[in-house]
Amino acid sequence: MFKKNRWNKTQFLSFIDSHVINYPTPLNLNYFWSFGSAAGLCLVIQIVTGIFLAMHYCPNIELAFNSVEHIMTDVKNGWLIRYAHANGASMFFIVVYCHIFRGLYYGSYMHPRGVLWGSGVIIFLLMMATAFMGYVLPWGQMSFWGATVITNLFSAIPYVGGSIVEWLWGGFSVSNATLNRFYSLHYLMPFVIVGLVIVHLTLLHKHGSSNPLGINTNTDNVSFYPYFYVKDLFAFFTFLFVFAFFVFYYPNALGHPDNYIPANPLSTPAHIVPEWYFLPFYAILRSIPDKLGGVMAMVSAILVLLLLPAVNTSKIRSTKFRPIFGVAYWFLVSDFIILGWIGQKPVESPYIEIGMAATFFYFFFLLVLVPVIGIVEDILAEYRKNKKKDDDNDDNDIFPPFPPFGVVCDDELYFGQKPRNSTYNDFVVYEDLKMVHQLDRYLRLFSVPELEPVYVTRFTNINFYTVV
Repeated sequence: MFKKNRWNKTQFLSFIDSHVINYPTPLNLNYFWSFGSAAGLCLVIQIVTGIFLAMHYCPNIELAFNSVEHIMTDVKNGWLIRYAHANGASMFFIVVYCHIFRGLYYGSYMHPRGVLWGSGVIIFLLMMATAFMGYVLPWGQMSFWGATVITNLFSAIPYVGGSIVEWLWGGFSVSNATLNRFYSLHYLMPFVIVGLVIVHLTLLHKHGSSNPLGINTNTDNVSFYPYFYVKDLFAFFTFLFVFAFFVFYYPNALGHPDNYIPANPLSTPAHIVPEWYFLPFYAILRSIPDKLGGVMAMVSAILVLLLLPAVNTSKIRSTKFRPIFGVAYWFLVSDFIILGWIGQKPVESPYIEIGMAATFFYFFFLLVLVPVIGIVEDILAEYRKNKKKDDDNDDNDIFPPFPPFGVVCDDELYFGQKPRNSTYNDFVVYEDLKMVHQLDRYLRLFSVPELEPVYVTRFTNINFYTVV
């Protein structure tokens, strides 16, 4: 007898086999599910390019700006590594934003994936902290003043705010100690994110991936390799094409030109704005007149996503089957884009009013519309279900539950049943059931094909019709 050899004999290979190669994947996943894998690719790119940049960067306020220019001009292929890292951050956030909005559209925050959704929100929060600290490192004008503005927000905390700010700065202003701390944390945080990504994937594989239909099923699954491996591979190459386009042709399109000016504490830029991926939350911060209220609103704009599994009331997962929520969802997408546009505008009318309205709708959608629309849609779905049941009962009064035939006699349509294995002569006509006099209208509505006329003993000149 031939002995079958297993290739996955060790625990590690068995883990790879069950969680990568033969991982059961829903059959109907589309390319929107590739954003999660693309986010992992972005994280790898950022870590690799960041390690090489750290070999030449000097975390000193006197040398930081020049060390970045040294990387760009003197280090072999340093320009490529730096541009890949800078644009990689923007690509990372584009992919993650698409991943989040995909999850909102297809209900990935609903039971049983609430903890999975929460882990993703925490990863997003750590991403923003890491990106902010990385934005400070080039030590240009926007780096310095961005660090000054954002760290000053902690002073809004009652009683201990001032002490926290001095602790973050390592002194009484943004200085060399601040830059060193941000550099150390910026190098450390990606590895913390990697650990949370592993937790995220573990939670994902615990309950399995959702799907566009929003149904939980373990029947229509295929192995991840080779079917969805090829799908993700195509998504990777598409992403890398777009990524390379920006790196090689428009490397500074997503950055701010003022950051090519060395940091000067005595010269404040006309408009202090963060990187584009912070702009929606920066707009929320500025839309609240009170400093503490603005800080709380900005932080809450991220943390409120953790509440979605709790505030959700809908029994239907996918927005494809939720017409009311679908309209509100696209209003949220438009609102988020408007917030990003407002974040780069000066603090003046009408941008202040637009920002306030957009901020209100953002929280109103997540805290009010999500539960209310879920309740309304469930009520309408239940009403439609009951109405359909009543209609089916009415139809059963006219149409027997078995495949019926119609019998026309003297332009009047009778409904009845032809007994199994019998001839037309044995056709039973239910004369007590409803008769339809407007035969033409009935045929037009129900598309009843006519059979050839037959003759039976009870009636003369009777036509039989099948009801489809």
